[in-house]
Amino acid sequence: MLRELRIENLLLIERAELRLEPGLNAITGETGAGKTVLAHSLDLLLGGKPRSGIVRPGASEAWVEGCFDLDPGLREEPELSDLLERVPANEQEVVLARRVSASGRSSAFVAGRAATAADLKALGARLLAFYGQHEHRKLTLASAQGEILDSFAGPEHLELRAAYRDTHARVTALRRELAELSERDGARERDLDLLRFELSEIDELEPDADELASLVADRDRLRGVEGLREGAAQALEAVAGDGAEGGAAALLADAEAALDRSSGVDAELDELRGRVVSAALELADTGAELRSYVERLEADPERLEAVETRLEALDRLLRKHGGSIETVLTHAERCRAEIERLDQAGERTTELEAAVDAAEQERADLGQRLSVSRVQAGPRLEAAVAGELQELAMDGASLEVSLPPHAQGYGHSGRESVELLVSTNPGMPLAPLGETASGGELSRVMLALAGLGRGADVETLVFDEIDAGIGGQVARRVGERLRVLGSSRQVLCITHLPQVASLAAAHFRVEKSAGEESTTATVEWVGGEELVAEIVRMLGADGDDRAADQHARELLAA
Repeated sequence: MLRELRIENLLLIERAELRLEPGLNAITGETGAGKTVLAHSLDLLLGGKPRSGIVRPGASEAWVEGCFDLDPGLREEPELSDLLERVPANEQEVVLARRVSASGRSSAFVAGRAATAADLKALGARLLAFYGQHEHRKLTLASAQGEILDSFAGPEHLELRAAYRDTHARVTALRRELAELSERDGARERDLDLLRFELSEIDELEPDADELASLVADRDRLRGVEGLREGAAQALEAVAGDGAEGGAAALLADAEAALDRSSGVDAELDELRGRVVSAALELADTGAELRSYVERLEADPERLEAVETRLEALDRLLRKHGGSIETVLTHAERCRAEIERLDQAGERTTELEAAVDAAEQERADLGQRLSVSRVQAGPRLEAAVAGELQELAMDGASLEVSLPPHAQGYGHSGRESVELLVSTNPGMPLAPLGETASGGELSRVMLALAGLGRGADVETLVFDEIDAGIGGQVARRVGERLRVLGSSRQVLCITHLPQVASLAAAHFRVEKSAGEESTTATVEWVGGEELVAEIVRMLGADGDDRAADQHARELLAA
């Protein structure tokens, strides 16, 4: 049960706190006073998407909070067990909350801790069932009608439907993959030829990053052989000298001879002499290597041509496959994998065909069981609704569940679609719900279905002007139906009918007041003479209308 509902800065409501009662709770007010704000606040607690502009002008955020009784059995449900671990074991209440900023961002909370809108939707659906003011229009949709029957059929049926849907999705995916493979089969040989050609180009050249660097170095050396020889020869002459001028080596020999004359006299000079000797030896080795380099260095046009040919082939490969040796080798591996996949396409086709057959057989079995379950649930739903329609002043009206086969044999929800046929008056033929029922009749059919299916295990039912389009004695019968629902659970009804409001155990009035700069809606509990005055207003009379006052008191007394 919803114990308390607190709202701050939501549209017209600056602050409101409702302490709700068991049984029927009526929420009334003038058209445009802000009653639908309460409905939207509950939708937010159920994980609904915030509408744009719902934060009260001038406020930074809106806040909605609901305190619910917590059924211990909910802790045992697998999809809720993790979420409810945050609630202490001895706690009998849980608080759901939603914050919406002026920028449109929203956050959700369960038991004071951050949660997601999906968490609110999962938990809220087990705490509260919401029937909006346009809910009866949804009855004309085949998907909504199927949901009603499936929910009424029970949890085991819903599990069966979930298994069917998973299998149907698997059949669809396998068929799509098989079709794509078949479409590619015609181009398979062409693709294989191209892949094998590209792979052979790469394998034939056997590209290697180290080799590429070596080839570039060889090319540069062979192209500059004359300059290299000239430079090396000049360096050799400077080191070793030619003729009378012995070069640097001769000069170092002179230095060594000069130092020999003073050897053994000063240790510091001896150390310097040793360094001169070392330099002379190093220079002699360098001169020998320069002489060998000059003698070995010669032009090799054939080698240069071979190197440039190899580099051109590698360059073409690099331009074709990404610009580096690494990308070329990666492409080669990709070619090998794709060739293997295409070579095995025939095997994959056989595997897919077998998988499709198995999945279709599983779907057929689940679809058959699902159909049997719906056939069994249909008469039970018809009987349950027939009794409710009679209580709602639709004597002789009947509802029939039709299960026409799906046009393609199998659909997302089964082998058949669900269609609710209705006869609103005795002797009238059955026809689709949306074609025969008026707005008021659709509202009453919706009310007859309330509490069945998805609302059967929920403690709180919320109706947002579901009584639209009806009046008179029918309105009274609708109010009595709501009060009967309230005898076993909590019912919140946003209504404009005095016949309904007068039957409520608790009554809340929404009033709008306009100031110079802003408009504010307030929500307050009313009773006693204030309640009489509110019923008079709902009757469309002035406060001093004695007849209306008497009528209001009679409605309340009844």
